[in-house]
Amino acid sequence: MATDVEVPALGESITEGTLAQWLKKPGETVAADEPIASLETDKVSVEVPSPIAGVLTEQLAGEGDTVAVGAVIARIDQSATASAAPAAPKADAAVAATTTNPAGAGETPALRGDATAPVAEADHDDDQITTLSPAVRRAVLEYHVDPTSIRGTGKDGRLTKDDVIAAAQGKGAPTPTAAPAPQAKAPAAPPAPAAPAPQAKPPAPIGERKEERVKMTRMRQTIARRLKEAQNTAAMLTTFNDVDMSAVIDARARYKDLFEKKHGIRLGFMGFFVKAVALATKDVPSVNASIEGEEIVYHDYLDVSVAVSAPKGLVVPVVRDADRMSFAEIEKTIADFGKRAKEGSLTADDMAGGTFTISNGGVFGSLLSTPIINPPQSAVLGMHRIEERPIVKDGQIVARPMMYLALSYDHRLIDGREAVTFLVRVKEAIEDPTRLLIDL
Repeated sequence: MATDVEVPALGESITEGTLAQWLKKPGETVAADEPIASLETDKVSVEVPSPIAGVLTEQLAGEGDTVAVGAVIARIDQSATASAAPAAPKADAAVAATTTNPAGAGETPALRGDATAPVAEADHDDDQITTLSPAVRRAVLEYHVDPTSIRGTGKDGRLTKDDVIAAAQGKGAPTPTAAPAPQAKAPAAPPAPAAPAPQAKPPAPIGERKEERVKMTRMRQTIARRLKEAQNTAAMLTTFNDVDMSAVIDARARYKDLFEKKHGIRLGFMGFFVKAVALATKDVPSVNASIEGEEIVYHDYLDVSVAVSAPKGLVVPVVRDADRMSFAEIEKTIADFGKRAKEGSLTADDMAGGTFTISNGGVFGSLLSTPIINPPQSAVLGMHRIEERPIVKDGQIVARPMMYLALSYDHRLIDGREAVTFLVRVKEAIEDPTRLLIDL
């Protein structure tokens, strides 16, 4: 008897997602709780587990389809046995394994799209025949490579687009293009009378000029929409300052080994900035507030959204009650978020809420930026790279490790005086970390 596989709950206020990739094919054996598909929502990627152990008998949705929470997308048969040659998914024409094709210049009938393409020979390694994502499938068709001969570097050994491109480049052959059909050779015509010299034509471009159209992921569409809404709604303004990082760098150098030995985590810069923000919001609470209708909501807690880079875009998991956390708790939480972002295992709940955002473009080399507010928050602090610059100290020009800070804020709620005061408080706390200990 077959058991339906339904789209699980995806988080608060999320009612649908996009089926990004099938991880199992019809006819394959699956274990209970083993992921069989990957869904992409507005915020995170979610794996759909099998409710029972058995064989995947049907796929009821294709990659790229929008599926609602609770919708049936597959069926698992507990009594079935694995098929030696599983059928292709209903809505996903997976690229078949190659067969010998001397006349096709390396491309298989399946890659050419022939309706009568033969199936893979029985002696092919089934483990190599993987379900390909749309982007990988396009690359396979474009570069005319055999997907079964490529070792995947993605999760669970799945192929990525980079794997296909690397394999094609390893062959040393450019992307093949369709050659024009041969035409019958016509008899030579008598020489025509001399024509006027043609006008000079623009030189043809050298090398390949390719374009690729890729549908925006659901997450990227959401990022674009929310950022544009922020620009259209908030009266956004950015104020800047710079901060001497000497004291923090010295503190880290002095205590990093003891800190890591005791807490099992490295002492980073973010802990200092989260603490500095917590201190500054006590003096300027409007920076940690938000507008709801005609009311201002002030929060007596600090939930910091920390911008983290993920493979499919920027995500902002929330460090909750950051004002009550120790340095070690902050660093452990942020490190865990970074690890899970790379793995794609962050949940919608991890990113729900947040009263203030810190974005660190410095890790990518950014010198200065104007970050955009994350609605419904009213402010975001941008950190940047540290570099030695000449400054005047006690009448002397000296080199100091300096960082530019940027505070973008909603001018509807936060006045310029408050924004500048907040940023100065952060600067003072970073340049004299003792203030963080004595709450000054």
